[in-house]
Amino acid sequence: ILMWLSTCDCMVDCLFGIGLNRPLKGVFRSAVRQMNGQTCPVVACDIPSGVHADTGEILGEAVHAKITVTFTLPKPGLYLGEGGAYAGEVRVCSIGIPDVVPSHFLRQVPRLEVMQHPNASLPLRPRTAHKGDFGKIFLLGGSEGFTGAPVLAARAALRTGAGLVYLGVPRDIYPIVAVKCDEAMPFPLPEENEAVLEKARRCDVALIGPGAGRSAQTEQLILFLLEHLDLPVVLDADGINALAGHIDILDSRTAPTILTPHEGEFARLLGTAPPVQDPLRAAQDFAQTHHCVLVLKGHRTITAAPNGAVQIADAGNPGMAKGGSGDVLAGVIAALLGQKHLGTRKSEAAQLFSEDALLFSQTVSTFWAAQLSADAVLFHALAGDACAKRLGEYAMLPSDLIEALPEVLRQWEDEPR
Repeated sequence: ILMWLSTCDCMVDCLFGIGLNRPLKGVFRSAVRQMNGQTCPVVACDIPSGVHADTGEILGEAVHAKITVTFTLPKPGLYLGEGGAYAGEVRVCSIGIPDVVPSHFLRQVPRLEVMQHPNASLPLRPRTAHKGDFGKIFLLGGSEGFTGAPVLAARAALRTGAGLVYLGVPRDIYPIVAVKCDEAMPFPLPEENEAVLEKARRCDVALIGPGAGRSAQTEQLILFLLEHLDLPVVLDADGINALAGHIDILDSRTAPTILTPHEGEFARLLGTAPPVQDPLRAAQDFAQTHHCVLVLKGHRTITAAPNGAVQIADAGNPGMAKGGSGDVLAGVIAALLGQKHLGTRKSEAAQLFSEDALLFSQTVSTFWAAQLSADAVLFHALAGDACAKRLGEYAMLPSDLIEALPEVLRQWEDEPR
Protein backbone atom coordinates (compact mmCIF):
# COMPACT_ATOMS: atom_id res chain seq x y z
CA ILE A 1 0.00 0.00 0.00
CA LEU A 2 2.88 2.39 0.67
CA MET A 3 4.09 1.92 -2.89
CA TRP A 4 0.63 2.77 -4.20
CA LEU A 5 0.31 5.81 -1.93
CA SER A 6 3.63 7.13 -3.18
CA THR A 7 2.11 7.52 -6.68
CA CYS A 8 -0.69 9.84 -5.46
CA ASP A 9 -0.69 13.56 -6.25
CA CYS A 10 -3.11 14.41 -3.45
CA MET A 11 -4.75 12.63 -0.52
CA VAL A 12 -8.15 13.29 1.06
CA ASP A 13 -8.55 12.72 4.78
CA CYS A 14 -12.09 11.82 5.82
CA LEU A 15 -11.38 9.15 8.41
CA PHE A 16 -13.04 10.97 11.30
CA GLY A 17 -15.12 14.10 11.72
CA ILE A 18 -15.89 16.44 14.60
CA GLY A 19 -17.22 13.71 16.93
CA LEU A 20 -13.86 12.11 17.71
CA ASN A 21 -12.97 12.44 21.40
CA ARG A 22 -10.52 9.60 22.10
CA PRO A 23 -6.99 8.83 20.91
CA LEU A 24 -6.53 7.14 17.55
CA LYS A 25 -5.51 3.49 17.71
CA GLY A 26 -4.82 0.49 15.51
CA VAL A 27 -5.38 0.75 11.76
CA PHE A 28 -6.59 4.35 12.04
CA ARG A 29 -3.39 5.50 13.70
CA SER A 30 -1.42 3.61 11.04
CA ALA A 31 -3.42 5.30 8.28
CA VAL A 32 -2.66 8.74 9.75
CA ARG A 33 1.04 7.91 9.91
CA GLN A 34 0.99 6.75 6.30
CA MET A 35 -0.68 9.97 5.14
CA ASN A 36 1.80 12.10 7.08
CA GLY A 37 4.67 10.11 5.61
CA GLN A 38 3.85 11.04 2.02
CA THR A 39 5.13 14.07 0.12
CA CYS A 40 1.85 14.88 -1.62
CA PRO A 41 -0.56 17.44 -0.06
CA VAL A 42 -3.43 16.29 2.15
CA VAL A 43 -6.89 17.87 2.10
CA ALA A 44 -8.89 17.24 5.28
CA CYS A 45 -12.69 17.12 5.32
CA ASP A 46 -14.25 19.19 8.11
CA ILE A 47 -11.31 18.68 10.49
CA PRO A 48 -8.02 16.73 10.28
CA SER A 49 -8.51 13.26 11.75
CA GLY A 50 -7.07 13.15 15.25
CA VAL A 51 -7.75 16.82 16.10
CA HIS A 52 -10.34 17.48 18.82
CA ALA A 53 -12.92 19.77 17.21
CA ASP A 54 -13.56 21.88 20.33
CA THR A 55 -10.10 22.31 21.84
CA GLY A 56 -7.52 21.64 19.12
CA GLU A 57 -5.98 18.87 21.23
CA ILE A 58 -4.11 16.19 19.30
CA LEU A 59 -5.66 12.82 20.13
CA GLY A 60 -2.55 10.69 20.00
CA GLU A 61 -1.66 11.53 16.40
CA ALA A 62 -3.34 13.63 13.74
CA VAL A 63 -3.23 14.34 10.04
CA HIS A 64 -1.08 17.24 8.90
CA ALA A 65 -3.31 18.87 6.30
CA LYS A 66 -2.29 21.46 3.75
CA ILE A 67 -5.92 22.57 3.41
CA THR A 68 -8.94 21.84 5.60
CA VAL A 69 -12.36 22.27 4.01
CA THR A 70 -14.74 22.65 6.94
CA PHE A 71 -18.50 22.60 6.51
CA THR A 72 -21.07 25.32 7.28
CA LEU A 73 -19.34 26.88 10.32
CA PRO A 74 -15.73 27.12 11.59
CA LYS A 75 -14.72 24.67 14.32
CA PRO A 76 -12.67 25.96 17.31
CA GLY A 77 -10.15 23.11 17.04
CA LEU A 78 -9.04 24.40 13.64
CA TYR A 79 -7.61 27.51 15.30
CA LEU A 80 -6.80 26.60 18.90
CA GLY A 81 -3.84 24.73 20.37
CA GLU A 82 -1.94 22.30 18.17
CA GLY A 83 -4.99 21.91 15.95
CA GLY A 84 -4.22 25.23 14.32
CA ALA A 85 -0.83 23.92 13.23
CA TYR A 86 -2.33 20.71 11.77
CA ALA A 87 -5.23 22.30 9.88
CA GLY A 88 -3.21 24.27 7.34
CA GLU A 89 -5.28 26.73 5.31
CA VAL A 90 -8.90 26.62 6.50
CA ARG A 91 -11.78 27.15 4.10
CA VAL A 92 -15.37 27.32 5.39
CA CYS A 93 -17.77 26.00 2.75
CA SER A 94 -21.53 25.61 2.52
CA ILE A 95 -22.90 22.12 1.92
CA GLY A 96 -26.52 23.16 1.49
CA ILE A 97 -27.66 23.20 5.12
CA PRO A 98 -30.48 25.79 5.36
CA ASP A 99 -29.50 28.95 7.24
CA VAL A 100 -32.32 28.41 9.72
CA VAL A 101 -30.67 25.23 11.07
CA PRO A 102 -27.41 26.78 12.37
CA SER A 103 -29.35 29.90 13.43
CA HIS A 104 -31.60 27.79 15.64
CA PHE A 105 -28.62 25.88 17.01
CA LEU A 106 -26.74 29.09 17.79
CA ARG A 107 -29.49 30.30 20.07
CA GLN A 108 -28.19 27.73 22.53
CA VAL A 109 -24.50 27.85 21.56
CA PRO A 110 -23.14 31.36 20.80
CA ARG A 111 -21.49 31.60 17.43
CA LEU A 112 -17.74 31.46 17.04
CA GLU A 113 -16.67 34.20 14.67
CA VAL A 114 -13.33 33.78 12.94
CA MET A 115 -12.09 37.27 12.13
CA GLN A 116 -10.18 38.13 8.99
CA HIS A 117 -11.69 41.63 8.81
CA PRO A 118 -12.54 44.09 11.60
CA ASN A 119 -16.10 44.39 12.85
CA ALA A 120 -16.39 47.74 11.07
CA SER A 121 -14.19 50.08 9.09
CA LEU A 122 -12.49 52.97 10.85
CA PRO A 123 -14.69 56.03 10.29
CA LEU A 124 -13.29 59.36 9.17
CA ARG A 125 -12.11 61.48 12.05
CA PRO A 126 -14.31 64.57 12.55
CA ARG A 127 -12.77 67.53 10.76
CA THR A 128 -13.29 69.87 13.73
CA ALA A 129 -12.02 67.48 16.40
CA HIS A 130 -9.24 68.22 18.87
CA LYS A 131 -6.84 65.93 20.68
CA GLY A 132 -9.18 65.45 23.61
CA ASP A 133 -11.78 63.89 21.30
CA PHE A 134 -9.44 61.03 20.47
CA GLY A 135 -9.02 59.79 23.98
CA LYS A 136 -7.05 60.67 27.06
CA ILE A 137 -5.32 57.47 28.17
CA PHE A 138 -4.06 56.98 31.71
CA LEU A 139 -1.31 54.35 31.68
CA LEU A 140 0.05 52.87 34.90
CA GLY A 141 3.06 50.58 34.65
CA GLY A 142 6.80 50.13 34.80
CA SER A 143 9.16 49.02 37.52
CA GLU A 144 12.88 48.44 37.97
CA GLY A 145 14.04 46.24 35.08
CA PHE A 146 10.78 46.74 33.20
CA THR A 147 10.96 50.26 31.80
CA GLY A 148 10.28 49.19 28.21
CA ALA A 149 6.82 47.69 28.71
CA PRO A 150 4.89 50.90 29.52
CA VAL A 151 6.75 52.82 26.82
CA LEU A 152 5.81 50.23 24.18
CA ALA A 153 2.16 50.35 25.32
CA ALA A 154 2.15 54.16 25.22
CA ARG A 155 3.70 54.30 21.74
CA ALA A 156 1.23 51.70 20.46
CA ALA A 157 -1.70 53.70 21.84
CA LEU A 158 -0.50 56.88 20.15
CA ARG A 159 0.18 55.07 16.87
CA THR A 160 -3.39 53.72 16.97
CA GLY A 161 -4.83 57.21 17.25
CA ALA A 162 -4.99 58.13 20.93
CA GLY A 163 -5.01 61.88 21.47
CA LEU A 164 -3.14 62.07 24.77
CA VAL A 165 -1.30 59.43 26.79
CA TYR A 166 -0.35 60.11 30.41
CA LEU A 167 2.20 57.56 31.58
CA GLY A 168 2.50 57.14 35.35
CA VAL A 169 5.60 55.27 36.55
CA PRO A 170 7.40 54.85 39.89
CA ARG A 171 9.56 57.83 40.76
CA ASP A 172 12.82 55.84 40.73
CA ILE A 173 12.45 54.89 37.05
CA TYR A 174 10.88 58.16 35.88
CA PRO A 175 14.16 59.61 34.47
CA ILE A 176 14.70 56.48 32.35
CA VAL A 177 11.15 56.44 31.01
CA ALA A 178 11.12 60.19 30.38
CA VAL A 179 14.15 59.90 28.09
CA LYS A 180 12.33 57.24 26.03
CA CYS A 181 9.15 59.27 25.52
CA ASP A 182 8.56 62.02 22.98
CA GLU A 183 4.81 61.99 22.32
CA ALA A 184 3.62 60.32 25.55
CA MET A 185 3.66 62.38 28.76
CA PRO A 186 5.35 60.48 31.61
CA PHE A 187 5.04 61.57 35.23
CA PRO A 188 6.26 60.15 38.56
CA LEU A 189 3.43 58.52 40.49
CA PRO A 190 2.33 60.37 43.63
CA GLU A 191 2.82 58.50 46.89
CA GLU A 192 -0.88 58.71 47.84
CA ASN A 193 -3.30 56.37 46.08
CA GLU A 194 -6.01 59.05 46.12
CA ALA A 195 -3.81 61.41 44.13
CA VAL A 196 -3.22 58.71 41.48
CA LEU A 197 -6.97 58.09 41.35
CA GLU A 198 -7.72 61.77 40.72
CA LYS A 199 -5.21 61.84 37.88
CA ALA A 200 -6.79 58.75 36.31
CA ARG A 201 -10.33 60.09 36.67
CA ARG A 202 -9.50 62.96 34.30
CA CYS A 203 -8.95 60.45 31.49
CA ASP A 204 -11.26 58.38 29.29
CA VAL A 205 -9.56 54.97 29.59
CA ALA A 206 -7.07 53.45 32.01
CA LEU A 207 -4.46 50.90 30.97
CA ILE A 208 -3.01 49.24 34.06
CA GLY A 209 -0.23 46.71 34.39
CA PRO A 210 2.49 46.71 31.69
CA GLY A 211 5.75 46.05 33.53
CA ALA A 212 4.23 47.15 36.85
CA GLY A 213 5.92 44.47 38.93
CA ARG A 214 4.46 42.58 41.87
CA SER A 215 5.39 44.57 44.94
CA ALA A 216 2.76 44.74 47.68
CA GLN A 217 2.49 48.53 47.27
CA THR A 218 1.89 48.25 43.53
CA GLU A 219 -0.73 45.54 43.93
CA GLN A 220 -2.57 47.61 46.53
CA LEU A 221 -2.61 50.60 44.18
CA ILE A 222 -3.93 48.50 41.29
CA LEU A 223 -6.74 47.03 43.39
CA PHE A 224 -7.59 50.49 44.76
CA LEU A 225 -7.90 51.90 41.23
CA LEU A 226 -10.02 48.98 40.04
CA GLU A 227 -12.36 49.46 42.97
CA HIS A 228 -12.83 53.21 42.52
CA LEU A 229 -12.39 54.01 38.81
CA ASP A 230 -15.66 54.44 36.93
CA LEU A 231 -14.21 54.31 33.41
CA PRO A 232 -13.10 51.54 31.04
CA VAL A 233 -10.00 49.71 32.26
CA VAL A 234 -7.65 47.54 30.22
CA LEU A 235 -5.90 45.23 32.67
CA ASP A 236 -2.67 43.65 31.43
CA ALA A 237 0.28 41.64 32.78
CA ASP A 238 0.91 42.37 36.48
CA GLY A 239 -2.42 44.15 36.66
CA ILE A 240 -4.03 40.76 36.04
CA ASN A 241 -1.73 39.07 38.55
CA ALA A 242 -2.81 41.61 41.18
CA LEU A 243 -6.45 40.69 40.57
CA ALA A 244 -5.89 36.98 41.23
CA GLY A 245 -7.49 36.20 44.58
CA HIS A 246 -9.52 39.43 44.49
CA ILE A 247 -12.04 38.55 41.80
CA ASP A 248 -14.80 40.19 43.86
CA ILE A 249 -13.37 43.58 42.86
CA LEU A 250 -13.80 42.67 39.20
CA ASP A 251 -17.38 41.57 39.85
CA SER A 252 -18.21 44.87 41.55
CA ARG A 253 -17.12 47.06 38.63
CA THR A 254 -19.80 48.71 36.50
CA ALA A 255 -17.60 50.21 33.77
CA PRO A 256 -16.18 47.89 31.09
CA THR A 257 -13.12 45.88 32.09
CA ILE A 258 -10.91 44.21 29.50
CA LEU A 259 -8.44 41.58 30.70
CA THR A 260 -5.58 40.53 28.39
CA PRO A 261 -3.93 37.45 29.97
CA HIS A 262 -1.69 34.86 28.39
CA GLU A 263 -2.38 31.28 29.39
CA GLY A 264 -0.28 31.35 32.56
CA GLU A 265 -1.93 34.53 33.85
CA PHE A 266 -5.36 33.15 32.99
CA ALA A 267 -4.62 29.95 34.90
CA ARG A 268 -3.70 32.04 37.96
CA LEU A 269 -7.00 33.89 37.68
CA LEU A 270 -8.83 30.57 37.55
CA GLY A 271 -6.78 29.13 40.40
CA THR A 272 -5.59 26.19 38.30
CA ALA A 273 -2.31 24.98 36.89
CA PRO A 274 -1.60 25.52 33.18
CA PRO A 275 -2.39 24.42 30.60
CA VAL A 276 -6.01 25.56 30.72
CA GLN A 277 -8.30 22.79 29.54
CA ASP A 278 -10.63 23.87 26.71
CA PRO A 279 -9.42 27.50 26.64
CA LEU A 280 -12.25 28.74 24.43
CA ARG A 281 -14.96 27.47 26.77
CA ALA A 282 -12.99 28.65 29.81
CA ALA A 283 -12.64 32.16 28.35
CA GLN A 284 -16.31 32.22 27.40
CA ASP A 285 -17.41 31.12 30.87
CA PHE A 286 -15.12 33.63 32.61
CA ALA A 287 -16.37 36.58 30.55
CA GLN A 288 -19.99 35.64 31.17
CA THR A 289 -19.56 34.94 34.88
CA HIS A 290 -17.63 38.13 35.65
CA HIS A 291 -19.27 40.38 33.03
CA CYS A 292 -15.98 41.44 31.49
CA VAL A 293 -14.15 41.13 28.18
CA LEU A 294 -11.44 38.47 28.18
CA VAL A 295 -8.70 38.62 25.54
CA LEU A 296 -6.86 35.30 25.91
CA LYS A 297 -3.57 35.67 24.05
CA GLY A 298 -2.13 32.73 22.17
CA HIS A 299 -1.47 31.17 18.76
CA ARG A 300 -4.92 32.43 17.77
CA THR A 301 -6.06 35.01 20.30
CA ILE A 302 -9.59 34.63 21.70
CA THR A 303 -11.83 37.60 22.53
CA ALA A 304 -14.77 36.56 24.72
CA ALA A 305 -17.67 38.93 25.42
CA PRO A 306 -20.03 38.81 28.41
CA ASN A 307 -22.96 37.75 26.22
CA GLY A 308 -21.12 34.52 25.30
CA ALA A 309 -19.94 35.61 21.85
CA VAL A 310 -16.39 34.57 20.96
CA GLN A 311 -14.13 35.93 18.23
CA ILE A 312 -10.81 34.50 17.07
CA ALA A 313 -8.38 36.49 14.95
CA ASP A 314 -7.23 34.37 12.02
CA ALA A 315 -3.89 36.15 11.74
CA GLY A 316 -0.54 36.40 13.51
CA ASN A 317 2.62 34.32 13.53
CA PRO A 318 5.32 32.89 15.86
CA GLY A 319 7.55 35.92 15.29
CA MET A 320 5.23 37.80 17.66
CA ALA A 321 6.15 35.49 20.54
CA LYS A 322 8.59 37.96 22.11
CA GLY A 323 8.47 39.99 25.29
CA GLY A 324 6.71 43.29 24.60
CA SER A 325 4.19 42.12 22.01
CA GLY A 326 1.46 41.94 24.64
CA ASP A 327 2.24 45.49 25.80
CA VAL A 328 1.72 46.68 22.23
CA LEU A 329 -1.66 44.91 22.07
CA ALA A 330 -2.78 46.48 25.34
CA GLY A 331 -1.94 49.94 23.99
CA VAL A 332 -3.89 49.31 20.78
CA ILE A 333 -6.98 48.21 22.75
CA ALA A 334 -6.85 51.24 25.04
CA ALA A 335 -6.49 53.61 22.10
CA LEU A 336 -9.56 52.27 20.29
CA LEU A 337 -11.65 52.40 23.47
CA GLY A 338 -10.74 56.03 24.08
CA GLN A 339 -11.64 57.51 20.70
CA LYS A 340 -15.04 59.16 21.02
CA HIS A 341 -15.97 58.98 17.33
CA LEU A 342 -15.74 55.18 17.52
CA GLY A 343 -18.45 55.25 20.21
CA THR A 344 -21.13 55.13 17.50
CA ARG A 345 -20.72 51.37 17.77
CA LYS A 346 -22.58 51.55 21.06
CA SER A 347 -25.79 52.18 19.14
CA GLU A 348 -24.98 49.26 16.85
CA ALA A 349 -24.41 47.03 19.86
CA ALA A 350 -27.66 48.23 21.42
CA GLN A 351 -29.64 46.67 18.60
CA LEU A 352 -28.55 43.23 19.85
CA PHE A 353 -30.15 43.68 23.26
CA SER A 354 -33.64 44.24 24.57
CA GLU A 355 -34.43 47.77 25.76
CA ASP A 356 -35.68 46.42 29.08
CA ALA A 357 -32.82 43.98 29.65
CA LEU A 358 -31.25 43.97 33.09
CA LEU A 359 -28.22 46.27 33.24
CA PHE A 360 -28.92 47.33 29.66
CA SER A 361 -26.52 50.26 29.60
CA GLN A 362 -23.67 48.30 31.19
CA THR A 363 -24.25 45.35 28.87
CA VAL A 364 -24.15 47.50 25.74
CA SER A 365 -21.01 49.34 26.85
CA THR A 366 -19.18 46.11 27.61
CA PHE A 367 -20.31 44.47 24.38
CA TRP A 368 -19.12 47.54 22.48
CA ALA A 369 -15.78 47.26 24.29
CA ALA A 370 -15.57 43.62 23.23
CA GLN A 371 -16.05 44.56 19.57
CA LEU A 372 -13.31 47.17 19.73
CA SER A 373 -11.02 44.77 21.60
CA ALA A 374 -11.51 42.10 18.94
CA ASP A 375 -10.66 44.65 16.25
CA ALA A 376 -7.53 45.64 18.18
CA VAL A 377 -6.47 41.98 18.37
CA LEU A 378 -6.88 41.66 14.61
CA PHE A 379 -4.98 44.88 13.83
CA HIS A 380 -2.17 43.73 16.13
CA ALA A 381 -2.01 40.30 14.47
CA LEU A 382 -2.07 41.77 10.96
CA ALA A 383 0.76 44.11 11.92
CA GLY A 384 2.67 41.02 13.03
CA ASP A 385 2.08 39.37 9.67
CA ALA A 386 3.26 42.52 7.88
CA CYS A 387 6.46 42.47 9.96
CA ALA A 388 7.04 38.78 9.26
CA LYS A 389 6.68 39.39 5.53
CA ARG A 390 9.11 42.28 5.55
CA LEU A 391 11.62 41.27 8.23
CA GLY A 392 11.10 37.55 8.84
CA GLU A 393 9.84 35.86 11.99
CA TYR A 394 13.28 35.64 13.59
CA ALA A 395 14.28 39.30 13.36
CA MET A 396 11.00 41.14 13.96
CA LEU A 397 10.58 43.02 17.26
CA PRO A 398 7.58 44.36 19.20
CA SER A 399 8.65 47.87 18.24
CA ASP A 400 8.35 46.79 14.61
CA LEU A 401 4.68 45.95 15.27
CA ILE A 402 4.11 49.57 16.22
CA GLU A 403 5.79 50.77 13.04
CA ALA A 404 3.64 48.39 10.97
CA LEU A 405 0.35 49.61 12.47
CA PRO A 406 -0.06 52.56 10.05
CA GLU A 407 -0.12 50.37 6.94
CA VAL A 408 -2.60 48.01 8.61
CA LEU A 409 -4.94 50.69 9.93
CA ARG A 410 -4.83 52.54 6.62
CA GLN A 411 -6.37 49.53 4.86
CA TRP A 412 -9.53 49.82 6.99
CA GLU A 413 -9.99 53.59 7.08
CA ASP A 414 -12.98 55.05 5.29
CA GLU A 415 -12.00 57.10 2.25
CA PRO A 416 -12.62 60.87 2.36
CA ARG A 417 -15.64 61.94 0.30
